Amino acid sequence: MMPAKSVALLTSGGDAPGMNAAIRAATLVAHAAGWRVYGVQHGYVGLRAGAFVPLAPTDVHGIVREGGTVLGSARCPEFLTREGRDTARRALAAEGIEHLLVIGGNGSLAGLHALSAPEELGSQRLLVVGVPASIDNDVGLTGLSIGVDTAMNTIVEACDKIADTASAHGRTFIVEVMGRDSGYLAMTTGIATGADLVLFRESGRTEDDVVDAVVRTIEGARLRAVPPKRVLIIKAEGVAITTERLKARVDERLSANTEAGLLKETRVSVLGHIVRGGRPSALDRLLGSRLGFVAVKALLAGQTRLMAAWHTAGPPPPGVRVSASDPHCSLADLGAVLEETRRLTGGDSPLVRWRTHVFAEIEDILRS
Repeated sequence: MMPAKSVALLTSGGDAPGMNAAIRAATLVAHAAGWRVYGVQHGYVGLRAGAFVPLAPTDVHGIVREGGTVLGSARCPEFLTREGRDTARRALAAEGIEHLLVIGGNGSLAGLHALSAPEELGSQRLLVVGVPASIDNDVGLTGLSIGVDTAMNTIVEACDKIADTASAHGRTFIVEVMGRDSGYLAMTTGIATGADLVLFRESGRTEDDVVDAVVRTIEGARLRAVPPKRVLIIKAEGVAITTERLKARVDERLSANTEAGLLKETRVSVLGHIVRGGRPSALDRLLGSRLGFVAVKALLAGQTRLMAAWHTAGPPPPGVRVSASDPHCSLADLGAVLEETRRLTGGDSPLVRWRTHVFAEIEDILRS
């Protein structure tokens, strides 16, 4: 008899709610096909160390409802080097593992692409597929990444609570959300919370421009309403000015304004890693499960160097094809994914330009 094939599952980079759903689905589907399944503990660090643990269906029972990742995650700067990747490949070969599924964001997928490069693999057989998990939704060629929906719901819930006290006292709140290279969370939650202003890196505003926009928003709101209405401003962490400095400069500008009724001080709430945690939403559980299913089906079919993606409306772009296993999912070439991700985070993507243009058009509408 031929020995059973085996697959290793790895989560890497920032954790995202819904990763466990992908782990569970991948484990169950691979076992159903008669494969042996291993989990890699602590991301690429664990891969280099050969930290493999067998995963049985009973090991993943119930994890679909848990946030974070049961396999753990870690940054691994050594993986940027050929020697670091060679160590990982030797660990896989020593265990007889020829298939690897990685769940993570841009850095994780870039590591997977380098690990499976034919010029580095040589004669070693290694088939790989990635699954996008990034609360910032900054991975190219997928309409949605695992963790985004939960993060949006967490921000909306927090802002709704902040808005209650802001309304009671007629205060201005600047709420900082995660989003270093992508303002997607700020944009979507800005609409969902009824924010008066949304600040994100892709707009290209200078520090002075950002301060002017905030002051203009506060002054306009105070002069239009008696008693003064609450003002809610959503700011992505990637904006050029820190939230603390923004508050200080805005307070300074407002204190010089003697117009009656204007609030002389702003309040700040930095949500930070609260945005990343919590039990996954129903959508993230479903998304993780479906992407994990599609990823393993691709490995079962002998495919490699792909990413399972959530398929949006319209024809797929070059390098992407609709999955035969799920019409709402696609399989995208890993190299094409990384290139589109570079355009997304660099502001060169048509999608980013469209988002920026739309928010420039509606900024005055949000203030009204």
